[in-house]
Amino acid sequence: MTIPAAGILFREVEVRGRIVDVRTRGPRVVEIGERLDPRGGGGTRSEDLFECGGAALLPGLHDHHLHLHAMAAARQSVAVGPPAVTDRDGLVAALRAAASSAAPGDWIRAVDYHESVAGPLDRDFLDGLRLGVPVRVQHRSGALWVLDSAALHHVGQRIPLDSEDVERDPAGVPNGRLWRFDSRLRPGLPATDGRRHRDALGRVRDTLLSHGITGVTDATPDTDAAAIAELAAVRPLHVHVLGAPADLPLGRGQSRGPRKLLLRDHDLPAFDELCRTIDPGALGPRRAPVAVHCVTRESLVLTLAALRECGPRRGDRIEHASVAPADLDPLLVEAGVTVVTQPDFLRTRGDQYLASVDPDDLGCLYRWATLESAGVPVAASSDAPYGDPDPWTVLRTAAARRTEAGVVLGADDRVPASRALDSILRPLAGPGAAPRAVEVGAPATVCLLDRPLADALEPGGGSPVRLTVVDGAVVWSR
Repeated sequence: MTIPAAGILFREVEVRGRIVDVRTRGPRVVEIGERLDPRGGGGTRSEDLFECGGAALLPGLHDHHLHLHAMAAARQSVAVGPPAVTDRDGLVAALRAAASSAAPGDWIRAVDYHESVAGPLDRDFLDGLRLGVPVRVQHRSGALWVLDSAALHHVGQRIPLDSEDVERDPAGVPNGRLWRFDSRLRPGLPATDGRRHRDALGRVRDTLLSHGITGVTDATPDTDAAAIAELAAVRPLHVHVLGAPADLPLGRGQSRGPRKLLLRDHDLPAFDELCRTIDPGALGPRRAPVAVHCVTRESLVLTLAALRECGPRRGDRIEHASVAPADLDPLLVEAGVTVVTQPDFLRTRGDQYLASVDPDDLGCLYRWATLESAGVPVAASSDAPYGDPDPWTVLRTAAARRTEAGVVLGADDRVPASRALDSILRPLAGPGAAPRAVEVGAPATVCLLDRPLADALEPGGGSPVRLTVVDGAVVWSR
């Protein structure tokens, strides 16, 4: 709920290590000092007063890589991966429970699946469960959908399935496994309840505001005009869109980011093809900036080679850099890219990485401190819904780099939580730039904590946000 106010006076807040008062008026910070005089009187109040007792006041936080529509959809889905589901019996129980409560015409949408639960899924496996309801299961990577026969038949009557991204059995029949099919799959699905989805987007917005997040970068590729228009439901969050068509006018509270390129790790493009995709007009440094999805060693090598061929462009980003060998650091520096990483995957998925990732790659996972030491800017993000959207958990994991079982992955890449915080205080349009600050003339888009900053960054502290303000208006309050 947005509470309009002519102004706010934050009494005794911590700003960059000092205890001061901060006054906002309209959409700007207008005064910072010690023991500012409260204004208003005569039975009316021109500003709201918050007694803060030394708690920290920060600019609104930014998540530099997430997926809003997928977050909303996840709220209407059943989780079928760790830690919620860890074995075949748990998977079957979760899907059967969802089927028993499905309304006529509903499908089961399951998310977060990982092979550690019951091995690779296909249509035969799902058909064998005899759920009586069409079902589609998303792999936790977000790269793969698995459909049962009923769902596959429905989809196949509405969209073409003659792509190389559709796996087939030895007889040449689709086996239900569709790679990188999110945008292509959507027209083949049954009509969704638009109001229900918008309501879910509203709940996503409230969750993000409750963590102090006031701006996000939506990293979904190839987002169409209708999907972007629906993001009006998350206002007053500012949305920086990576997947917007270049000629599409954006709405209020939206901005255009670099062009998102999603490399298919199971089927990487040829070098010349990727170069043409990055720079279709052969414009060199005047081309549009790109944000390239790289989760394997091979995709990162290919991308850096292509960026070198095309020439660096201010604003280029590498999304994830999940496996980034140190011998590629000079190429990352030469390319001038910012790496947008997800350190909390080390907590939520680290134990599976230890069991399944090539030992040569374990020391290269979600690097941070050593990348920065080499001269590569790094910024944190959540990749929600595939990761936890709570930024405070992300910051603490960046400092600890511990799996849920307590194993440290890459001790040399730990960064202080305060340094990780700086990265999510950077502008959405510049994740490698200097962090924003609470200062006179800055936007009155801030989050008030319930404790000093050092305490908020301690392990196990939970979310410390008391109040979130956008353009001078309280938009969330605990």
